[in-house]
Amino acid sequence: MRRRFLALLCISLALPAAALDTGIVEASLPAEARETLRLIDRGGPFPYPRDGITFHNRERRLPEQSPGYYREYTVPTPGSRDRGARRIITGEQPPAVFYYTADHYETFRRIQR
Repeated sequence: MRRRFLALLCISLALPAAALDTGIVEASLPAEARETLRLIDRGGPFPYPRDGITFHNRERRLPEQSPGYYREYTVPTPGSRDRGARRIITGEQPPAVFYYTADHYETFRRIQR
């Protein structure tokens, strides 16, 4: 049993974070994230000037894609005086793949729409 656990632990540590993600249903997202998705679907207008900029995936936590594939959008954080840590990252143009991060790119969950 212990060997099996250690083997699974080693395998899981070798996988990128996106590969471990089980995803999140859109309805389970915070209200602010659902509103950000609606704005993305409509093409704006966006409340933050940096919304829609290229996300470079420097942390390599999302699947590798060509430059410009990913875009990032701010999910407002109640009580925060700045943009906060929450983001939605989209893939493709028009967006067809959506990820949510609540911890400023440390972890991602693919949004199931």
